[in-house]
Amino acid sequence: MLQRRRDTGQWALPGGAQDIGETAVQCAVRECLEETGIVAEITGFLGVYTNPHHIVAYTDGEIRQQYETTYIGRPVGGEPTVNDEADDVRFVQPADLDQYDIHPSMRQQIGDYLVGSYPHLD
Repeated sequence: MLQRRRDTGQWALPGGAQDIGETAVQCAVRECLEETGIVAEITGFLGVYTNPHHIVAYTDGEIRQQYETTYIGRPVGGEPTVNDEADDVRFVQPADLDQYDIHPSMRQQIGDYLVGSYPHLD
């Protein structure tokens, strides 16, 4: 599942900031629903990704170094839906990924998942 971000035009995994009072897993489920319209069930943890070259500059002047804690999930409900953060949402086949403009740090996460380079929760 990828979303095309309205702010950069790049395709990305859903994600965002954790709210006070929620766990990281609850945050992942909430952000996925808010940004894509898909209800997810978390099935694993991919990892923590930090890239000092992944700098995000927002239109309000805020600048930060991005990092992600990336969870693996499966869809259990909902429909892909556009919103104020994403102007397109879709399920993408791995063979088609090269057709999408995806930030290299996000592409690394997707690649790690596809080769199974993460701790499995079985």
